[in-house]
Amino acid sequence: MVKVAAPALSLAASGKLGGSLVFATWKGRPYVRTLVKPSNPKSGGQTGVRAMFKFLAQIWQSLSTVEQATWQTYADQLVASPFNAFMSRNQFRWRNWLGPTKEDPAAEVGTAAGGNTLAIVDGIRQLTIQVTPTTPINDQWGVAIFRSPTGTFDTSFANCVQVIKADALSLHEWIDTPLAAGTYYYDIRPITVDGVLGAEEGEQDGTAT
Repeated sequence: MVKVAAPALSLAASGKLGGSLVFATWKGRPYVRTLVKPSNPKSGGQTGVRAMFKFLAQIWQSLSTVEQATWQTYADQLVASPFNAFMSRNQFRWRNWLGPTKEDPAAEVGTAAGGNTLAIVDGIRQLTIQVTPTTPINDQWGVAIFRSPTGTFDTSFANCVQVIKADALSLHEWIDTPLAAGTYYYDIRPITVDGVLGAEEGEQDGTAT
């Protein structure tokens, strides 16, 4: 990354140039860098990270003022906002196969003993994933959904396709689309508010036509 004082003959240029350079501003300082394109933006790792990123970004506003305030110390270390600290720490935990947490530091004392039922509804180029908590799960706030083209698979952040908020005893649905015709296998794991990732709750399969 190269910092510049007046890129592209302007005081604040932004955007791509010629498909090779990117002009932007970071913390008030303009810079220019080479445009980098992922070799496979739909790889398992990329999909798993994006699934958790979406969940965390949506859940932040539902955190209490007290919960958000716990991220201030880490935010000060990063010279960033509490929201960015929340996202950064939890994505780091996720990539290391740990559950995200509402508060910093993660207490990791809650239990995630199961209690969700998983059902798959077939469809045309899509499958509807239905998750229903059947018993109150201590401190559950989300459920990670995993998909594989073959059965009897091990879950990992690299085959996570969605993380949904599931903290109430009601049906939660997510539509997995677009899918090529074929049979797909799914499993789920609960996530507690203090960073515990629960056990796999049992595979189910569905067929997209």
